[in-house]
Amino acid sequence: MKDLTGKTIYLKDYAPPAYLVDEVHLTFALAPEATRVKSRIRFRPNPDSASRDFFLHGEELTLISAVIDGAPVTPKITEEGLTCPAPDAPFTWEAEVEIAPARNTALEGLYMSNGMYCTQCEAEGFRKITYYPDRPDVMSVFTVRIESDLPVMLSNGNPGDSGPGFAEWHDPWPKPAYLFALVAGELVNHPGSFTTNSGKDVELNVWVRPGDEGKCAFAMESLKKSMKWDEEVYGREYDLDIFNIVAVDDFNMGAMENKGLNIFNSAAVLASPETSTDANFERIEAIIAHEYFHNWTGNRITCRDWFQLCLKEGLTVFRDAQFTADMRSEPVKRITDVIDLRGRQFREDNGPLAHPVRPESFVEINNFYTATVYEKGAEVIGMLKRLVGDEAYAKALDLYFERHDGDAATIEDWLQVFKDTTGRDLSQFKLWYSQAGTPRVAVEETWEDGTFTLTFRQSTPPTPGQPDKAPRVIPIAVGLLGPNGDEVQETTLLELTQAEQSFTFTGLSARPVPSILRGFSAPVILDRQSSNAERAFLLAHDTDPFCKWEAGRALARDVLLRMLNDGAAPDRDFLGALAATLADESLDPAFVALVLALPSEDDLAQAQVDAGRVPDPQRIHEVREAMLDAMAEALEAPLRRAYDAHQVPGPYSPDADAAAARALANTALMLLSRRDGGALAQAQYDRADNMTQQLAALSALLTAGAGDDALRAFEAQWKDDRLVMDKWFSLQAAHAAPDAAATVARLTEHPAFTMKNPNRFRAVFGAFAMNQAGFHHASGDGYRLMGDWLIRLDRLNPQTTARMCSAFQTWRRYDADRQDMIRDTLRRIISVDGLSRDTAEMIGRILDA
Repeated sequence: MKDLTGKTIYLKDYAPPAYLVDEVHLTFALAPEATRVKSRIRFRPNPDSASRDFFLHGEELTLISAVIDGAPVTPKITEEGLTCPAPDAPFTWEAEVEIAPARNTALEGLYMSNGMYCTQCEAEGFRKITYYPDRPDVMSVFTVRIESDLPVMLSNGNPGDSGPGFAEWHDPWPKPAYLFALVAGELVNHPGSFTTNSGKDVELNVWVRPGDEGKCAFAMESLKKSMKWDEEVYGREYDLDIFNIVAVDDFNMGAMENKGLNIFNSAAVLASPETSTDANFERIEAIIAHEYFHNWTGNRITCRDWFQLCLKEGLTVFRDAQFTADMRSEPVKRITDVIDLRGRQFREDNGPLAHPVRPESFVEINNFYTATVYEKGAEVIGMLKRLVGDEAYAKALDLYFERHDGDAATIEDWLQVFKDTTGRDLSQFKLWYSQAGTPRVAVEETWEDGTFTLTFRQSTPPTPGQPDKAPRVIPIAVGLLGPNGDEVQETTLLELTQAEQSFTFTGLSARPVPSILRGFSAPVILDRQSSNAERAFLLAHDTDPFCKWEAGRALARDVLLRMLNDGAAPDRDFLGALAATLADESLDPAFVALVLALPSEDDLAQAQVDAGRVPDPQRIHEVREAMLDAMAEALEAPLRRAYDAHQVPGPYSPDADAAAARALANTALMLLSRRDGGALAQAQYDRADNMTQQLAALSALLTAGAGDDALRAFEAQWKDDRLVMDKWFSLQAAHAAPDAAATVARLTEHPAFTMKNPNRFRAVFGAFAMNQAGFHHASGDGYRLMGDWLIRLDRLNPQTTARMCSAFQTWRRYDADRQDMIRDTLRRIISVDGLSRDTAEMIGRILDA
């Protein structure tokens, strides 16, 4: 197999830059096919570096001229950048390059989206704009001049001079090049303002294409809430005079935290009751918060190198999770985060793409914007906070901001502030950053003379490049329930630091039922023998919402596995437990909806692998469908009561209580549609005045096999709304079975399908990859179709292609025939001439595991 992956970069090889940058002046003369970029950069030798090799990154640039201190130079140019002799003293570099934004389909650097100029520079896109030391530890003040006849021209920082055909911006805060941003186009703004705690007035704007200005109000309110929350909880004020958000249709990511000019995927900012679901509103609120919080945890303090990516992303994900928990339901937020972690990150940890939270090496950094870096990185922050306590955490964060403001920091810097604040040795805890894989924690219990003992054993399976793992610090939150359901031991945090360790609870009058890993206190897999009777007991009585939900989840998984493996019938006791949950009016409706949701087909497949079985995706799908049918039959009456009781009167509101009620009502609707052929869903579809109700009804109709007319009506109604049409595409790819590949192939022939737009491609092929029975159909048609389109997409957009390759990461769990077909597809992709480095690295890692 040919080697397409390029040079491997190692953390151990980090060296400080030879030159630092004090000031950057950029001038952009915008033109679709021939934008000219002039740079004037003040360099000085780095006293911490022994090297004086002057190297500037640059890719796909046409150099027009280069000058050092006024004297022309002739650099040596390669595919990666340029080199030339430079003084061992401060000097000024000037250069002019030409680029073609209109031909930049990779959507990194400066590119065009529907006539709008925009940028995406994280991680290494700035080198496609001009020659520069494009690395996070080179930070500088930027001044930018934009020349164009477009009406709106934006960049980082505060506005400076402007006039016909030009606008200038100045960012006074030193930043690395990956935080640079520029936007120019026909835009309209939704304005707002915010007054900080110190009395500073900040101008706020959400910039969108004409016609979208009516979908900005929620994003603006979310921004104001985020600014207020960050002041109140973390003591962080905003530091510029203006904060701009721009919605861009073509964007590889969700959003980008560029200093003072956050560029957002349109799907992560535009919202209205008619076009956005409750889930869309919550996601927008969270992403707005996430990118705003980066102003301190990512911008004011950035990462020294890309190996430290989790330093900014893990911490900021943790902060945005805290924010959402405060804005909405803390227990529901925690449970949904765990569902996402297990569905994405645990799967990553358990396969060929496993890597530490801080990787030791990479070929293409874009491939490490992963669930491990983001979600597991956030879990590590959460564990640290639990271990040191809320007060010590707050003190450590204050010291972090004070000590490292303006720095490009490391994980070592982060942990040091906790050590200095608490005196705690965190050397063992640091293993969470360096060891890949999900720890498994087995637990046994003994009871004797009023003493209850829990014995834990931890182990972590081998992962690529890491066969052996040392014990980690694992915080395990435990409570004890008495036989009558009363809590006899409040939540206690145990610290598991050894391979095997026991903890005792004394003075108990009866053998308790343990509630272990409360709040999901550590990202581990808990192995504990438990009866379904005990799980039902915990579902009924546990005071910890996560463990209460987890008991129901484990009960459902056990029932489904017995149906899969032994041909058992749906368990009546399980159905009774669900009925009791539905009848408990004290529970949050959103929590009840989560209890009613069965483990996913992917979850069940992994559970079979863990038990030494080879999963059959079609059989898993059939059994799960049978369980849903049984639930619909056994719970029909209480489901109808729940549906009727949770209709939300009045105008639509995306607030937490209304969204929770709709979540339960629509969960009930999905099940009831299995009994009435979709009659109730059709009635809801016909009267729906918001997207949450309309889309839920359409999904229920598809489940009932009665959705064809509604699909046509939905398309006719929303054909001109690109974000709603993403939903239309996605719903069909997700529901299609058993001929899913044929359905997806048909969708790609639709006039509205385009692979140039990442949202549209993900709507179709991302949903298809999640359709386990369809994607993994025994014919192999799904694999071949995905392979065909990834090959096509790679020529245009390597980043999106590489991320979509993860659809194949679980391939070794399946039978030999499926493995052979996936292997053939992967080999076909990697053999393509001109395959990108991004995609080649991903396919290579998946194949080699």
